Amino acid sequence: MSADEAALLAVNEPHMGTIVRIVADCDDAQLFKKATAAAFARIRDIEQICSDYRSDSEVLQLSAKSPTSRPVSVSDDLWNVLVKAHQVNQASSGAFDVTVGPLTKEWRRFRRRGKLDATRIEEVRVSVGAQHLTLDEKMHAVSLAAGDMRIDLGGIAKGYAIDAALEVLSKHGVSRALVDAGGDIAVTGAPRGEPGWRVGIAGLDPQQPPILIAYLSGCAVATSGDAFQFLEHEGKRYSHILDPRTGYGVDHRAAVTLFAKTATEADAWASAISVLGPDGAPKSLQNQPGIAVWMEVLVDEKPVTWVSPNLGTWLSEHGQKQAND
Repeated sequence: MSADEAALLAVNEPHMGTIVRIVADCDDAQLFKKATAAAFARIRDIEQICSDYRSDSEVLQLSAKSPTSRPVSVSDDLWNVLVKAHQVNQASSGAFDVTVGPLTKEWRRFRRRGKLDATRIEEVRVSVGAQHLTLDEKMHAVSLAAGDMRIDLGGIAKGYAIDAALEVLSKHGVSRALVDAGGDIAVTGAPRGEPGWRVGIAGLDPQQPPILIAYLSGCAVATSGDAFQFLEHEGKRYSHILDPRTGYGVDHRAAVTLFAKTATEADAWASAISVLGPDGAPKSLQNQPGIAVWMEVLVDEKPVTWVSPNLGTWLSEHGQKQAND
């Protein structure tokens, strides 16, 4: 029996700088309403902790204390996000780094003005680097060694919020659900009668039909690319995706789709792989069997597809199937 369309309930709310959509195969509209209200409340709480735009967010208040004279205790949510961010930073050889905030702030200005400032990049880079951030596991506390640090969780907080929302839905008994936050998606059980939640994967031009259709359950997928946000300076195109190791936006054009068990991992690794590109990705992914990648890269103005060797296996092992659209 296929999932009855009438049983697929959906609701949208603006959070985390995007529209968050929750869809569920659920027969009880009241239960769905109660569960999604709780899930959105959880997302709001995480946004208040992790936001890079709210001056009163916990992470910006922590950043404002840099350099810290002693370790600063943080909430469980902020601790969890920072621990996962550290793990991805180490595994990606620094391609993902939440201390990139000072550079993020400058590049926002560059894009508004349509011009970059190489001197300013070098000035703020002294405050960037994972070596400046120390996590005290015993105290769940954070030390910031450099001055003017700014922790930017934009590449991981959305995924963490998605995972948290799904957890809330499951606790309320909504076990067949999808949470989509601006294209980053995580799902629990598949709709009744379906092989999974149908998710379209875009190429370099997101206006075109999906290049691949995947049917997902019990996992997550995140996308990363620079189709709309970039800066052209002196004939060179720089993505809004920054390489924390150089201070500059990446100059290769790529659309990355990252499959992982959790949205937290998918979100962070999608950013890391976007920085690494097809040349650096294979080495970092060698020890990450739980992650699979589909990437389209522009080479000599022509799109070239790169996939991790385990993509087909990963999809089949997770009980999904895939098909070209």
